Amino acid sequence: MIFKETEIEGVIEVVPTMFEDTRGFFFETYRADKFKEAGIEENFMQANQSFSTKNVLRGLHFQAAPHGQAKLVRVITGKVLDVAVDMRKNSPTFGRHVKRVLDSVTSNMLFIPGDFAHGFLTLENTILQYNCSNLYNKTSEKGVIWNDATINIDWGIENPIISEKDLILPTFEAFAETL
Repeated sequence: MIFKETEIEGVIEVVPTMFEDTRGFFFETYRADKFKEAGIEENFMQANQSFSTKNVLRGLHFQAAPHGQAKLVRVITGKVLDVAVDMRKNSPTFGRHVKRVLDSVTSNMLFIPGDFAHGFLTLENTILQYNCSNLYNKTSEKGVIWNDATINIDWGIENPIISEKDLILPTFEAFAETL
């Protein structure tokens, strides 16, 4: 496995080592000792999977402390533009984002620490899986609107398919005022 630092400390792209032959391929999606060597010591407690058709945008979601969830995100089939936004008030990168294309061909993954908002846009019909370091807690659920001007994410699309719930999320500025 190769662990690649990103523009924001703590967000890491993980590229697995692929073993291919005439039968197909094999790779490890998670290995605790290798992750620990890379500075990722999360204990994943919950695994989630979603299917979304092309042009669906989900996010930007996170859980507030003490129920924050670090995530290890990977695409099983398809391709997404995956985004992580730093929601740590005292961080020098507060409000900045990292985005990576994740797909089932390269099988790259994105590790997102707790206290980061997460969202993705499907570039194809996609099955996405993410492991979480904490259990889902509805009362801790938070979010920021996908097209927030302060965060300024270039999703590459003007009219994605978005849930009603995600369309009414607050702006980053409104969220920051609650901290």
